[in-house]
Amino acid sequence: MSAASSTSSPSLRTPLCDLLGCRHPVVQTAMGWVAGPGLVAATTAAGGFGFLAGATIPAERIESDIVRVRELTGDRPFGLNFHMFQPNAQQLLDLAVKHRIRAVSYGRGPDKKVIGRLRDAGIVCMPTVGALKHALKAIEMGANVVTIQGGEGGGHTGSVPTTVLLPQVVDAVRVPVVAAGGFYDGRGLAAALAYGAQGIAMGTRFLMTTDSGVPPATLERYVQARDAEQIRISHLVDGMPQRMLANEYLRMLERAPAFKRLRIALASAWQWKAQTGMTTGQALALLWRTLREDAGSVAQTVMAANAPVLLERSMVQGLPAEGVMSSGQVAAVIGQLQSCREVIDGIVALALERLDALQGLRSPA
Repeated sequence: MSAASSTSSPSLRTPLCDLLGCRHPVVQTAMGWVAGPGLVAATTAAGGFGFLAGATIPAERIESDIVRVRELTGDRPFGLNFHMFQPNAQQLLDLAVKHRIRAVSYGRGPDKKVIGRLRDAGIVCMPTVGALKHALKAIEMGANVVTIQGGEGGGHTGSVPTTVLLPQVVDAVRVPVVAAGGFYDGRGLAAALAYGAQGIAMGTRFLMTTDSGVPPATLERYVQARDAEQIRISHLVDGMPQRMLANEYLRMLERAPAFKRLRIALASAWQWKAQTGMTTGQALALLWRTLREDAGSVAQTVMAANAPVLLERSMVQGLPAEGVMSSGQVAAVIGQLQSCREVIDGIVALALERLDALQGLRSPA
């Protein structure tokens, strides 16, 4: 479908669209190794808002990828994701300001000074949180939008389901709220708006598109995932709860003794160190600090540096049996791959249909 035909399709606009500069209140999250220029551009061209995964893009390539998104989208607004613990965090902050990125997404980490600098540059600060207290803290630090992710979501996630977390946060804050975790079609968008959110954010739904760039062998694993109970949470990758597709590698980690997990982690964490530019001194300092604080958690701490390598095996190298695959539970109900435009147009059309149907239920005064 051409850009012209897209602009003639139905639109569903909320104040979030004005803030982010997009046509529809549909956000594509910054999935590591997945949310590159191609996916961000496809999302943006379809009227959504895409985040570039700055946390896994090599430091020497990140600026050229930002420029590439601009080239592909005709200068439409998009976002950039970062983590304060990554070695090139300052580079990403500088680039966000230099290139006038519309919004940044992050977890906990940036202080008021960092967030203040971004907001002074006109950048929307839009962290993702999984608990009410984290939403309140993020706003205290300066966030002017919050994305809440319920436990149904993929990757790092909390234990509170979206249907509980979303109304909690909406009732407690005075900034726009975006709902994530368990969304994949227009019924979800209509429900999120009914709860008081201003839009939805999705990762797995955009990963499972023809625009994602994920290798076919890995995408096939997602399409074949028909049992939501097999898209489960594990703490073995980096010590924090992550929701992933069950596969050979995850089952191996579950059977392996702690020493073997540590050995596996050390081997690939060294690879990640080279990719990120972390010095040997920085890596050893992190390991020593962990040994002093809790020797029993060394394997998990090292795996935190190793986790991106495990994702890369699946999402870039196309080896789904040899890495991990972050996934929301919605993968079990997505039976086919569509383009970003088909996904977003379908979500908006169905949301409008459901909202009209609900309007029809109202009795005359």
